[in-house]
Amino acid sequence: MATTAQAPRTRFLDITLGETEREAFARLAAALAGTGSRQVDDLAWLEHARTLSSSIPAAVREEIRRFRHDPGPGGLMTVRNLPLSGAELPDTPTERGSVERTATVPAAVAVLLSLHLGEIAAFREEKYGALVQNVVPVPGRETEQSNAGSIPLDLHVENAFHPNRPDYVGLLCLRGDHSGRAGTLVSSIREAVRLISDEVLEELRRPVFVTEPPPSFGGGDSTPVHAVLEGDPEDPNVRVDFHATRALDDTGKAALERLRDAFLDVASELVLRSGEMAFVDNRLAIHGRTAFTPRYDGRDRWLHRTFVHLDHRRTRVHRPGGGPVLS
Repeated sequence: MATTAQAPRTRFLDITLGETEREAFARLAAALAGTGSRQVDDLAWLEHARTLSSSIPAAVREEIRRFRHDPGPGGLMTVRNLPLSGAELPDTPTERGSVERTATVPAAVAVLLSLHLGEIAAFREEKYGALVQNVVPVPGRETEQSNAGSIPLDLHVENAFHPNRPDYVGLLCLRGDHSGRAGTLVSSIREAVRLISDEVLEELRRPVFVTEPPPSFGGGDSTPVHAVLEGDPEDPNVRVDFHATRALDDTGKAALERLRDAFLDVASELVLRSGEMAFVDNRLAIHGRTAFTPRYDGRDRWLHRTFVHLDHRRTRVHRPGGGPVLS
């Protein structure tokens, strides 16, 4: 039986599949992987995945529903002991813009969980609009502030520049790094606000910030001015990328620095192991990465990444043909 390591209102929701549930999930993922065209981005395959997502273990469905209703103080959910494959994984990809088009068992696992949380989505300009993307180190790009790098990745909201940024980011670990120490940093505005004065919070609500697109989108112009804290002042959403967001005045710059310090003070490091998937609430939590040293020997760190929206209808005008890819 699936167990939760912590009660619903603690910092993070942590789910571990029991062996019976793991076996049931393995059969479900294998059936999905072998369906139809066996292509993740095929609409018929995706529709079948949506149907099968209702058949993942009941205890897991219940916890995902709880997380969707309220992600708790930390804005993070982790699902552990997931089945990846009966066979050994292939070598970790090394090419730029790597994606997973083939419906492998790991890709099916990532899609099944993502579809039970919401609607899986992608962006045409990023990694060719693939629904399952590989996060892997790429030779020659070690120092990039991107998913291809291996230096520390600044804390950020995923696609903070984009008006239709994901509500959740999913990260499924197929293979950890050689040292077993490469971590995903996660920090929540619900915890950071306790360390920030009312005056600074008020500055962060002013529309005096701009954010540049990341390298994965090919760069480009900064956003129109926006606030860093949006929505209900008592429980705000956050919109910031500490590598790409800047303030247009000195007061805003000082407030941004104070916010960064607060996020770092409450940040937690999650080291994902093979068969573990994390979902970060991209509205109230930011994430980053610690440094690691790739060897490019076929056994480097390898994650599958998915994006999830709660309201698919809101983005309909940006999704040609009603598909999952935003233009």
